[in-house]
Amino acid sequence: MLQGRTALITGASRGIGLATARRFAANGAALHLCARSEGLTAVAAELEAEFGVRATAHVGDIRDAAFIRNLFGACKKAGGAIDVLVNNAGVVQQGLLGMISMDQSRDTLETNLLALINVTQYCVRMMGPGSSIVNVASIAGTRGMEGTAAYSASKGGVVGFTLSIAKELAPKGIRVNALAPGFIDTDMTRGLAPEWYRKRMDSIAMGRIGTPDDIAKVALFLASDLSGYMTGQVLGVDGGMLS
Repeated sequence: MLQGRTALITGASRGIGLATARRFAANGAALHLCARSEGLTAVAAELEAEFGVRATAHVGDIRDAAFIRNLFGACKKAGGAIDVLVNNAGVVQQGLLGMISMDQSRDTLETNLLALINVTQYCVRMMGPGSSIVNVASIAGTRGMEGTAAYSASKGGVVGFTLSIAKELAPKGIRVNALAPGFIDTDMTRGLAPEWYRKRMDSIAMGRIGTPDDIAKVALFLASDLSGYMTGQVLGVDGGMLS
């Protein structure tokens, strides 16, 4: 489904980002992988060996403007165009209103929203007609969720950004859509407080927690020509979460 295309995935060392990288590699995409973890280099090597595609690791912090400049410089040297961007990197910090520090808010907004905007602005310069941008938002950004106000605000910003640039880029043939995952089994959710974790589990109508691959399969759909007439959409992938 992605043969002959090049994809850039942020937050690609684990969880949803890693599952998406695997799905894309299995469907023929060359990959630029971005994450802070040094383990990303091993991930890229494993994908090359297993799927026979080119996978390049770029280790660094997407909040660092200099790193982003160098990242896209390296992408240009490697072959020019990027056909698919998956903005997946993100952090979540719990905190009820009145107990959220400025450092927590700043870190959350810089990682989940501001860095995403910066990455996208660089990337669109390397994209042409038929390209696709997939932003990973959250059910917290579309419905709100108690105990994660800063996170919900950042993901709500991702939704607004998606809808706005979809209108700007449609005339250029670049599609922009967002995913709104529900409760997904990742390192991020495993670190949540036990009572909060149980409450989220009880709210899932399908009765199970989502897997990273549940999200990756929908990301593949949005990246491919199967969704060629879709832009400006926010797709919930949440197992029927009730709250």
